[in-house]
Amino acid sequence: MEYAALNNGVQMPMAGIGTFLLTPDEAEASVLSALACGYRLIDTANAYVNEKAVGRAMKKSGVARKDIFLETKLWPAFYEQADAVDKTLQRLDTDYIDLLLIHQPAGNYVAGYKLMEKACKEGKVRAIGLSNFNPAQIQEILDICEVKPAVFQTEVHPYSQEKELKKFLAKEGMVIQAWYPLGHGDKALQQEPLFTELAKKYGKSNAQIILRWHIQSGNIVIPGSKNPEHIKSNLDLFDFSLTNEEMEKIAAMDQQKRYYHSTPEMLKKYAEMVPPVDGQK
Repeated sequence: MEYAALNNGVQMPMAGIGTFLLTPDEAEASVLSALACGYRLIDTANAYVNEKAVGRAMKKSGVARKDIFLETKLWPAFYEQADAVDKTLQRLDTDYIDLLLIHQPAGNYVAGYKLMEKACKEGKVRAIGLSNFNPAQIQEILDICEVKPAVFQTEVHPYSQEKELKKFLAKEGMVIQAWYPLGHGDKALQQEPLFTELAKKYGKSNAQIILRWHIQSGNIVIPGSKNPEHIKSNLDLFDFSLTNEEMEKIAAMDQQKRYYHSTPEMLKKYAEMVPPVDGQK
């Protein structure tokens, strides 16, 4: 495993498993499978409605809590609730969260960020960050924060490499984390001839080549899967390296093509949506 050093000294694994769109049963099975084959970074969220399942899997795994890097996200409906972090801890059945993010720049996200800062100062959270913000919104938080965001989670893949955004984040000491690291299942991306050629050269899959590119580019990755074989192969990234020339060829594939497009209408819906977290399995 390779690690990213966050701006507060916390070490974060570069590869982990995501649980987006997984039911509680699927999330529990996937996290158990992931921890068994060596994963130590687990990503979930209030809105995924599977935090309890993730907590169960962590307990059942037998892996010491201190060896797991647990990441979750606050949903807009809870930004103004003083007990939002405590309830999140209860669902996860843990004393602390390694990384807590503001999930969406909807609703009163400044209040949500202040909640996270308070939790950080109280030792309930080791690092905090943002997800799905635009640069102006990130700057808004940077201008008012007492605890600097350490991680920014957003869509990144070879067709949308976010080169300018990464320069901005690096200047602020923030690390980027990629969701949709494989391009939202876009077969055109995954079947690019370059990836097929490199997969043959290194004895890897096209997906592993893309994930290795992420790691060498400094992007933390959290691909999700229900398939134990895919889970295992998505972590098998640390026994080879792409050359500088190969990295440059992939860098040239950038099309600034995103699959997720936020709109004011979507953000309004996010602010109004209340996930059924308290009754989750």
